[in-house]
Amino acid sequence: MRNVTLYLDVDGVVCPFGPTGLTPWGSAWQLANAGLLEVAYAQELVDGLNGLALLPGVRCVWLTSWEEMAPRYLCPAIGLNAGHWPCLVAESGAGGTDWWKLRAIQADLDRSGTDALVWIDDQLSFEQDAQAWARILGRRIMMVSPDPRRGISPDELAAVESFLEGPVFGPAPAGAYDR
Repeated sequence: MRNVTLYLDVDGVVCPFGPTGLTPWGSAWQLANAGLLEVAYAQELVDGLNGLALLPGVRCVWLTSWEEMAPRYLCPAIGLNAGHWPCLVAESGAGGTDWWKLRAIQADLDRSGTDALVWIDDQLSFEQDAQAWARILGRRIMMVSPDPRRGISPDELAAVESFLEGPVFGPAPAGAYDR
């Protein structure tokens, strides 16, 4: 059985920054009050993420600066069935120049025994250490760095689903390493 983990960010991924026009799916942006702030989201994306979380052998984990606020406030506000997902948090007092999310995901992988992973974060295109680490993992990882003004696109979501459903060490899905 597969043992794949999906690590998910919120801002710029599920909830874009300053979205305008229509969602990447061609529908109107939905707005919801997620505690202290209003967020925009695409209902089709939420539905797609809910479906991915049900795939056999897939473990979903929050990796966001929202930390515990994602399952507590965001999920009920937008209808994402992810209130039970574990949440990785920044180590308090951790110094240095390393990106806290990279340290957190590496520690989680050591504990979880994951065979393969998907990491979705709009900042991945700018994090050279994360990209270098991904090159070492090769086909075991798919990194997706959505446009932060649009969030995850239908094509990106379809590629993630293909990766999650495919063999861990089989042929790489198209575009699996260049996102």
